[in-house]
Amino acid sequence: MLPFKKKRSGLFAFPVRVICASFFVVIACGTFLLMMPFSTRDGVGAGFFDALFTATSATCVTGLVVHDTYSYWSLAGQVVILTLIQIGGLGLVTISSFFNMLIRRKLGFRGMQLAQESVNTNSVEEINRLVKTVMAVSFSVEIVGALLLAIAFVPKYGEEGWFLSLFLSISAFCNAGFDILGREGPFVSLTNYNGDPLVLLTVAALVVVGGLGFVVFADIGALRRRKKLTFHSKLVFAITGILILAGTAMFLLFEWNNPRTMGALPVWQRPMAALFQSITTRTAGFNSLDFGAMNSITKVFSIFLMLVGAAPGSTGGGIKVTTVAVLAMTVISVIRGYEDTVIMKRKVPKQTVYKALAIILIATLGILLAAGTIAFTTHDAQATVQGMDALFESTSAFATVGLTVGVTGIANLPSRLILILTMFMGRVGPVSLLLSLAMREKPALKRTVLPEGQIVVG
Repeated sequence: MLPFKKKRSGLFAFPVRVICASFFVVIACGTFLLMMPFSTRDGVGAGFFDALFTATSATCVTGLVVHDTYSYWSLAGQVVILTLIQIGGLGLVTISSFFNMLIRRKLGFRGMQLAQESVNTNSVEEINRLVKTVMAVSFSVEIVGALLLAIAFVPKYGEEGWFLSLFLSISAFCNAGFDILGREGPFVSLTNYNGDPLVLLTVAALVVVGGLGFVVFADIGALRRRKKLTFHSKLVFAITGILILAGTAMFLLFEWNNPRTMGALPVWQRPMAALFQSITTRTAGFNSLDFGAMNSITKVFSIFLMLVGAAPGSTGGGIKVTTVAVLAMTVISVIRGYEDTVIMKRKVPKQTVYKALAIILIATLGILLAAGTIAFTTHDAQATVQGMDALFESTSAFATVGLTVGVTGIANLPSRLILILTMFMGRVGPVSLLLSLAMREKPALKRTVLPEGQIVVG
């Protein structure tokens, strides 16, 4: 019995592994439930791979779908999907930690470590307060969002409007991109609401709040005591604002006269549509314009926005705004001749720079591998996927965005399996996933002084 216990403790000895395993368990349970007859409108249940794809997309808060959520899934199936979105957005470990606190059960040091890793914070001491903040902010924002959306949907759909509003609010805050507006047309998303500021701006606001990160929420909550925001929060706000403005300008510039997208809208609706797409492209996955009809240059810029994503410790995906900031400022610092990376007159630890570089390299290689596989495996007489579209879809899956140019709908089984793996890797984090597979006890290399190796680069 002793060897078995040792092996078991080794398997789950690291918090990262537990978190990866928790997502896997949630996906497995979701797949099983979506295969049940009560989950589909035809009473037959979804096939295994369709259920697996949908459960992965919902748990990883991506939004890529193989079936229209409203017309294919029953009310019970929609509730399952919504539950997976909520669990996936907040994290199973975060939710379980909160309920342990609620019943006044102490987490213990190991529980603290898990919760710390789940909400992506460096402070073990403040983890209790942060987990409570995560839950309080999440539920409060989702309820307020649902009430605002109900103003538009309840008069239009009656009692069903309440569930529609709640579904859309949770999906938007969790940056999931799922919707049940298929009653207006399959895969329609929010394309019918470019002229409705209440719906469009409420969803956009929910996406932005969900993408800021729970560490920022806790920082704002402690503002009265600390009197100022932390360096991390200032950076998140700055980069988020820059990306929203840059994305809005990009959509206006490249799509203003495109008759298949923004050019078909009244002039007064175009700035709001551009703002909405700038916000949701980074991680949410809702669309008020047809991405399949956009110009190639718009798709390229959208790929960049999707790759960047939201802030660390948020419901959004991507390589994160702070990672991009560290990489950009590292380049600028090298050009200026600095020995260290400097951001806002602060020196960034080299360990943070190394981690940022690792995240970007692994993410880029993973996306390119997925795109190449999809373009190769979906190249036959029935369907052909161009390289740009394959790259767009792969980035959307990795960054857990959920925007599509139509590739998911025509993708064959190998391509969908690649998208499933890409979504999972994007949600748990590329570095975290690799660490969970490769983690061992600290190697001797970290305790050994090694001679310097001189290498010429550039």
